Amino acid sequence: MRILSYNPGHDGAIALLADGRLIISAEAEKDSNYRYSPISSHDVWEFLGDLDEAPDVFCNGGWWPRDHFEHSKFVKTFAGYRGVDATEIQVNQTRFFGKTISSFSSSHERSHILCAFGMSDLPKGEPCYALVWEGAIGSFYEIDEDFKITLIKNVLNQPGNRYALLYGLADPTFPKDAPFSRFSDAGKLMALASFSRRLKPNAEEQLLLENLLNEPFLSANPYASLQNSRYYNVGLDDPEFRDFAGIYSDRIFDIFHRFAEQNLSKRLPLIISGGCGLNCDWNSKWQNSGLFDSVFVPPVANDSGAAIGTAIDAQLHFTKNPKIEWSVYSGRNFVLDQIDLDHYDVLDARPEKVAGLLAAGLILGWINGKYEIGPRALGNRSILASPFQESTRDRLNNIKQRESFRPIAPMCLMEDAKQWFGCEIESPYMLFTYKAKTEELKAVTHVNGTARIQTVTKDSNRNLYALLENFKQLTGYGVLCNTSLNFNGRGFINRLSDLSAYTLAHNLDGFVAADKIYLVKKSAKYMEYSSRA
Repeated sequence: MRILSYNPGHDGAIALLADGRLIISAEAEKDSNYRYSPISSHDVWEFLGDLDEAPDVFCNGGWWPRDHFEHSKFVKTFAGYRGVDATEIQVNQTRFFGKTISSFSSSHERSHILCAFGMSDLPKGEPCYALVWEGAIGSFYEIDEDFKITLIKNVLNQPGNRYALLYGLADPTFPKDAPFSRFSDAGKLMALASFSRRLKPNAEEQLLLENLLNEPFLSANPYASLQNSRYYNVGLDDPEFRDFAGIYSDRIFDIFHRFAEQNLSKRLPLIISGGCGLNCDWNSKWQNSGLFDSVFVPPVANDSGAAIGTAIDAQLHFTKNPKIEWSVYSGRNFVLDQIDLDHYDVLDARPEKVAGLLAAGLILGWINGKYEIGPRALGNRSILASPFQESTRDRLNNIKQRESFRPIAPMCLMEDAKQWFGCEIESPYMLFTYKAKTEELKAVTHVNGTARIQTVTKDSNRNLYALLENFKQLTGYGVLCNTSLNFNGRGFINRLSDLSAYTLAHNLDGFVAADKIYLVKKSAKYMEYSSRA
């Protein structure tokens, strides 16, 4: 059975399943499009052009009907945002390139749950708990052996929106008459929260916590009642605000943790989805809580996984199977269009040569096969660098044109992860934090001593593994800096012309693509390296 599915909202994506296997998930923001983009007609036609035959099922994710569609024909075609009962699924017939196929729609809420369960290692029929926490939803569920989903409780509405709101409160560049915060602010607050030096709020902060966390939440202007706050437009460098960011982050987690501690007593596995599932500190707290048999977070925990989740839901409906085979490298192939080679010295990309360049201090773009699904670069659309100097982190943030407080993540050979980060289990999707065990890895150790690591094995990414092995032979450490290869505010670069333009404009020393190393002739680091070689 071939199932074609799309998520029509932000973090738009189109996914194709064939006989229980993820063939491709193409995300709207990738190929240097704007972050958090919805699917466009261009995305649709490009995707359809890759199909060799019509699907058997066409899926529409549950974003509509909105209230103004409540009594319209759309109710009969599209599922809504909330709802976990399978009886609310919409199944109809439609025509697709002359073929009669099934159309399917289930709720956005179900798409998160099915995405997490379908991509997890849990076998069909194993009961578990689920946590969906995102911009709008903050709820726990129980899934039984017959895959009946039961909502346990809506613990806190809009946890993601509440979380991101605080960043906009302090940022003087954010217009306070905007109804919502920016999608990017949650990740920035996660970085700032790590700078916190205290655990308890003062009296004024306690009142602010109550204002931000009491229900109901978002009004047309959520900042209107906060103009007298100490942190209104105070600036993101304010040390007291950074303290409060950590306190606020902990308080949101504690609301959910207290509920789980008091009500989830079966010690089942926990699957997590929704944009808050990208908060590595929170994921690590769940993993270390002792409340659950295991914890799984998919690499597409945010809405980029909604198309996959709806496709899995359709597969469950038609075949009774909620499980799929998948790879995190299920995006599109890199586009090898034309560039001006006069800017570059071009060499063969042997892993020992690339490792030597990185060990010498060069910073390189790295292209390897299809792009990663989800928002995290995992070694196929990455910028790589040596992990030892704080100045490297500063240079990487400058290259990325982003705030200096943002951390840089390490990728690490799995066999070295325990020694350098205390990580004893595979963490291939950069979704958990660990404490660094050495002071040598300054570029990838955050201010609080943690690192958001990606473990690499020969099976997970053969080319990346070979590079790390060669870097270890040169330096003693199978660890590299890894940050996403993208223009600011855009998704992963996916064509050679964009990569060349980025390299020259942002002062990379070169890049690796299609088995070649392209080194910028005018790069100071490369000229220094050449003079020593």
